[in-house]
Amino acid sequence: MADDFHTQAERDFYKAKTKALASRIFGILRPSFTELMPFDQAKQLIKPQSETYRGVTAVRLEDIAGSEGRYRDFNRFFFPKREHLKARWTGIDELQYRDMILPPVVLYEMGGLYFVRDGNHRVSVARAKGQEFIDAEVISLQSEIHLDPEMSIQDIKRAVIEYEKERFYRETNYVNVVGTDDLIFSEPGRYDTIREHVLVHKYFLNQNMSEEIPFHQALFSWHENVYQPICQAIDAENLLSLFPGRTISDLYLFLVAHWDELKRKFGRFVEIGEAAESFKIQTKRGRRGFFEYVRKIFGDGIQKK
Repeated sequence: MADDFHTQAERDFYKAKTKALASRIFGILRPSFTELMPFDQAKQLIKPQSETYRGVTAVRLEDIAGSEGRYRDFNRFFFPKREHLKARWTGIDELQYRDMILPPVVLYEMGGLYFVRDGNHRVSVARAKGQEFIDAEVISLQSEIHLDPEMSIQDIKRAVIEYEKERFYRETNYVNVVGTDDLIFSEPGRYDTIREHVLVHKYFLNQNMSEEIPFHQALFSWHENVYQPICQAIDAENLLSLFPGRTISDLYLFLVAHWDELKRKFGRFVEIGEAAESFKIQTKRGRRGFFEYVRKIFGDGIQKK
């Protein structure tokens, strides 16, 4: 009987592994959908503010979409992709044939999705056997962004950007203040940077005022006297064509960083048109090297497209 359990477990493993291969073939047009989501990458994008221990509860297996450390070993449906998983996987499957009760898996919950902290093989065996739920010890990480099981990391990034934009527009009354919806970024975290730019602009405006000006007035002044002139310089040098997939708001931040670097380097005021021309020349000289230069002066958040 023991040999029968072992043989059946091996059959189950190779059947699940074949399903992983089939999923990869069918998902060739959208490979990110067939990949298990890396927890650390999702967490870095979401940036949860707190965590809460929820105890043991039943979790739908289809809501488990990622893993903390084994996301390369299983596909999005937790079918095993690698041969070295066989011993552990079949061992767990055999225990189930023997009606042994396994301990709960440990999951992180974030935005309605679950990520495996411990128990990847148990989740994989349960998915392969068609279970609907699994007992899990759950740690919830606070997120105001709802995640969907069909999302990829890129989908999450877009959701985060949209959330940050909506929050910034709502808190600053941006469209009503400046009269247009023209602040669009391709990376998260940029709206907080814009808020900082406006506050710096507000500080300098207040130097010549007897009373402190309100934020909305500083926002309008920044948009008219800083943002728009820099965007015009970007258009004049056709800089956007050198950065496919980026937006003019992205280029605003890139150019401001370069402009500040030039002023520190030369020890004098630099016209924005001069900075835009310098930016264009350095980009054309060596895109890869200059990209690293932009990353250095602007921050690690910049990613290649």
